[in-house]
Amino acid sequence: MNILATFEQRYYEAKANKWTRYFSVFCRIALALGFIPSGVVKIMGERFTALPANHPLGHYFDALHLTGYYYTFIGIVQVTTALLLLIPRTAVLGAILYFPIILNICVLAYSVRFEGTRITTFMLLASLYLLFWNYDRLKYILPFKPSQHDSYTTQKKTLSNKFPWLFFACVFAALVSVVVINQFMYSIRPGNSLLECTNSCGGNDKPKACNDFCNCIYNQGNPLEKCLDDYEKANE
Repeated sequence: MNILATFEQRYYEAKANKWTRYFSVFCRIALALGFIPSGVVKIMGERFTALPANHPLGHYFDALHLTGYYYTFIGIVQVTTALLLLIPRTAVLGAILYFPIILNICVLAYSVRFEGTRITTFMLLASLYLLFWNYDRLKYILPFKPSQHDSYTTQKKTLSNKFPWLFFACVFAALVSVVVINQFMYSIRPGNSLLECTNSCGGNDKPKACNDFCNCIYNQGNPLEKCLDDYEKANE
């Protein structure tokens, strides 16, 4: 049996498990709830975040807010994608639309060292899981020939009640890894406010350089890259 056939056999076994199905429903609902509030805010034309204008991400959202109907369009797409995820018959389309949106948000969060990198990474992983969960529908558009394992789905009429300990252990390990990696990924972050930024300086090796970084971001309104360069030079 080749690798693809083995993967598909394990995949269909997972699809026939009650607990993995519950988890896929949980992911759909959680991802939808993550998009609906932010989408509604954009449709109503309100500012999306309370981040100050001098914050790198706050500055981005301020500029986005001023784009007019493009800002509204993003909100409509987010709400539509969320609703598609909630409806079982359209969940596959919702998962396909959701992935590039959350990937863009995740990359943006990391690029500006936003404190929300953890939650956006969780959402990205959940979106990836839903794509894998719908592999049986998506495999026909993938650039390889699917194995003849469709008959396996018809053999699994009843759902397995066996709790997949290994699967959920991997899920837990992935979540912990995201938290740990994010904890040590950056030596400094701007936080979500001047107070949050300066409070983090207490545990910084260079508290003065850290406070200067916070002042550079929030009081002087300089670009993130310039403030990071000044911080790194102060540490040399």
